[in-house]
Amino acid sequence: MGSTGGHLTQLLALKPWWERHERSWVTFRSRHAESLLSGERIAWAYHPTTRNIPNLIRNTWLAWRLLRRDRPDVIVSTGAGVAFPFFLLGRLWRIPTVFIEVYDRIDSPTLTGRLVRPLASLFLVQWEEQRRFFPNAVVVGNLL
Repeated sequence: MGSTGGHLTQLLALKPWWERHERSWVTFRSRHAESLLSGERIAWAYHPTTRNIPNLIRNTWLAWRLLRRDRPDVIVSTGAGVAFPFFLLGRLWRIPTVFIEVYDRIDSPTLTGRLVRPLASLFLVQWEEQRRFFPNAVVVGNLL
């Protein structure tokens, strides 16, 4: 799961891994996302997410429905705001969660990273410098 744009692009870079597994995507509706994910199983999240309480509630309800229905083996996200309700419910339901901090945030942590860090089963960063903010993160190198 990831917001459209760079977040989604980074998840798509993991195709050698995810194409071998059954999967569902959660992102925001856009022509770009529809094109990139053509033929994939997609749930459209509500946006904007930043400081938008009604959409946080809608996305929590979406997470509840999807996780209850699909009961995934793992939840993987690069953010942004839509990740939080999925990670919160994933933690409550003991579904492993993997968060990948985005490539372009070297000087400061993302808000989503700070929010989901305590909920994530595995927290990955793409730069060694990002470990200043997330000391226990695993450095995986850049995805792009």
